[in-house]
Amino acid sequence: MSKALFITVKDLKRKSSIDGSVDPDKLVQYIEVAQDVRIQNYLGGKLYKKLQEIIIDGTIMDAANADYKLLLDDYIKPMLIWYTQSEVIPFLNFTVANGGVYKNQPENVVAMSQEELSYMMRKINDTAEFYTRRFVDFMNYNSTLYPEYTGNQDEDMYPERDYNFTGWVL
Repeated sequence: MSKALFITVKDLKRKSSIDGSVDPDKLVQYIEVAQDVRIQNYLGGKLYKKLQEIIIDGTIMDAANADYKLLLDDYIKPMLIWYTQSEVIPFLNFTVANGGVYKNQPENVVAMSQEELSYMMRKINDTAEFYTRRFVDFMNYNSTLYPEYTGNQDEDMYPERDYNFTGWVL
């Protein structure tokens, strides 16, 4: 079965901090991981499958699917771009090859400190969480437009509707 990615590598490079020179082959698997792990968690199984279906069938642009196109373009793509950065950045500096795992060290550059990288990752995750809150709020008010969002059953993954990312609420 083929699988549709909700963003392209070009989308990721254009709308993120990832440089245009990064090899697309080093990015595509992280798009898929972020989509499967993070995005599917908020869409739920049925809505995720519905989007997959209409993208693969080439009917996403049909007038009948305008609400899904809006959901994809305005809410899902921004979430996925930021969650993909969160998944890929910790690994971009490394290469796994036959001889082992290597750290890439380009000339004339200074590697970030762990503190700087942690700060960057917090900022990336904050932005991903912002877009997730927008998505969840939109779905709470517009779920009737997307019957798959509330129609999960049995083995389907239920959508996460809580966006309390900070943990403790007092």
